Amino acid sequence: MVIYEVNLAISTAIAARFSAWLDLHIKEMLALPGFLAANRYDVESIAPESTCYCVHYRLQSDKALDAYFAQHAERMRSAAIALFGDQFSASRRILRTPSNAAPGLDHA
Repeated sequence: MVIYEVNLAISTAIAARFSAWLDLHIKEMLALPGFLAANRYDVESIAPESTCYCVHYRLQSDKALDAYFAQHAERMRSAAIALFGDQFSASRRILRTPSNAAPGLDHA
């Protein structure tokens, strides 16, 4: 199992518009090959000038994630930049289920 995590910090001035766009963006991501599900979270921020979200995309495999990076990532990322410019920032990381995980642990 592979989780592709995207963390977003958005200027409060555009937060409502960005939130509506993000819901549509997540649906577009889920239409891509290898994407199985997504969870969107509101992140508590101590910076009053920004609103923060975290999205976990669950993918079938490393191969599916590699295909996303090679074929779709630039286009999907540039859509947000075209709409919102520098009024947001994004950081990403990849989470994998450990191969030596103890039985009985939840590794969704």
